[in-house]
Amino acid sequence: MAMDVMPQQGPESRQPPEPSPEDPYALPAEGATALPPPPPTLRTTLRRAAFGAVAAGVLLAGALVAVDDGDGRPKEPGPVERAEAAATAGSPASLSDLTALIGDRQKWVESHPEDAPSLATLGTAYVEWARRSAETAYYGRAEEALKRSLEAQPGERGNGEAWVGLAALANARHDFLAAKRWGETVKKQQPKTWSVYPVLIDAYTGLGDRKAVTAATEKFAELRKGVPALARTSDLYRGNGWREDALATAREAADRATQPAEKAEALHRLGELAWERGEPEEAVAQFDAALRTDAGHHASLAGRARALVALDRTDEALAAYTSALEKLPRPQYALELGELYESLGLDRDARTAYAKLREMVAAAKKDGVDESLVLARFEADHGDPEAAVELLRAQWRGQHRSAAVADALGWALHRAGKSEEGLEYAHRAADTGVRNASYAYHLGVIQRALADYGPARRNLEQAVRTNPAFSPLAAPLAREALDALGEPPPGGPGDMQPPPPPPPAPEPKRDAEPEQEKKQGPEQEKKPEAPAPAPSRTASAKSPSPSASSSPSPSGSKSP
Repeated sequence: MAMDVMPQQGPESRQPPEPSPEDPYALPAEGATALPPPPPTLRTTLRRAAFGAVAAGVLLAGALVAVDDGDGRPKEPGPVERAEAAATAGSPASLSDLTALIGDRQKWVESHPEDAPSLATLGTAYVEWARRSAETAYYGRAEEALKRSLEAQPGERGNGEAWVGLAALANARHDFLAAKRWGETVKKQQPKTWSVYPVLIDAYTGLGDRKAVTAATEKFAELRKGVPALARTSDLYRGNGWREDALATAREAADRATQPAEKAEALHRLGELAWERGEPEEAVAQFDAALRTDAGHHASLAGRARALVALDRTDEALAAYTSALEKLPRPQYALELGELYESLGLDRDARTAYAKLREMVAAAKKDGVDESLVLARFEADHGDPEAAVELLRAQWRGQHRSAAVADALGWALHRAGKSEEGLEYAHRAADTGVRNASYAYHLGVIQRALADYGPARRNLEQAVRTNPAFSPLAAPLAREALDALGEPPPGGPGDMQPPPPPPPAPEPKRDAEPEQEKKQGPEQEKKPEAPAPAPSRTASAKSPSPSASSSPSPSGSKSP
């Protein structure tokens, strides 16, 4: 889609002061994070509240007030009004409405260059456009507009929405530490600003802070009812592995969604959940419904392609992947397409897709977007595993400790010949509880390499049971590894119990008893020892029963 309303020049680069080495959340030297948020001040609290109320009132008025068209009937909202209403509700706008909003604000700020709220809206709209189109050049334009907004009205004087926009920009660039700092600055100064919580949820998720994700999601649901809160709650349940709760909440969000873009997003979520459950037919149906509802929901093209591969409809899958890459050129889709080509023996096409992946990662890096995770996944399986380890160690040092990064680092270490070290990270990914067949597969393969055959068998079984077609390349390898392990040793659950105590040794026979023992009567018999005191209720609750605490015997866990 053409975007002729966009400015043609990105912002100039800015170099911030060197961060303190003692600060674990030090900001990098590029992008939106080059503007460290100022500390909160008590003196400006009332002023911020007043400005925030005025800005919210202006936005709500522009989005929600119907205009009389001259014949007594309210005028139907146009694309700009629809996009503003979606933003006010915390829901996605359609790409066409988003384009109209950007054009409207672009024209307005040309004649009103000091209008801080309009500049903040323009910058945030650029972020959303870039995220949903994968045109990373717009992130620079977003930063320019948000900086201009803060110059016109600093954040501590009530321009919290510009700070929220910078947090969203940092998340889009995968700079989760910076997003956390921007978001927490707004939360500390304006804790009831609901718009900050979605960006905080994304930042905490990228950092692997599950406790903070839960708290932010609960607060968002408290401040903002309806479909946006249901969607975020479903994502929380999904990340914790609570599959049934995630599905029920996602269905409620889909049922209650009214606008096409919001409905399509809810249907896409249902498709992703169906895919993860190993139900590709249901996944295709949900992705198709999302595309019928909003043809611009291009992520559903890639989801549909993934599910079609599982149904052996490879020609359709290839066409869907090609279309997805044309409309939403994300490196992850290029990796998936390359692996599909490789599974079909089309090595030349696979190399072309992998080369495209490298090009997209390099282009994104120029625009401040860190695609190290997907590049490391590619290197681990198709390139240089040592390079993958280096990329992912840098992510880990940068506090990016999500389940996805832990899984990728564990697998890269294994592929680089460091399986013992990789096991720790693979366990961390699996221990989050998320039902991810790929995580279970990676953990099982690493355990098998370390001759820990019992757990390896269980995790490989979990991978193929969770989603039998989770990857066109890895799923067949998971089944081969499981077949190579064979059946568990005979005995079943009985082998899980601790061995019985050995029988007591027989008393040695003596020819003659001592005289004193012969004369000892019943009243002279030795008193039995007092029984040990019964354990307290607390102690007994902490002590598991043998059947619950025992682990497989070495012979059971070491026999392939």
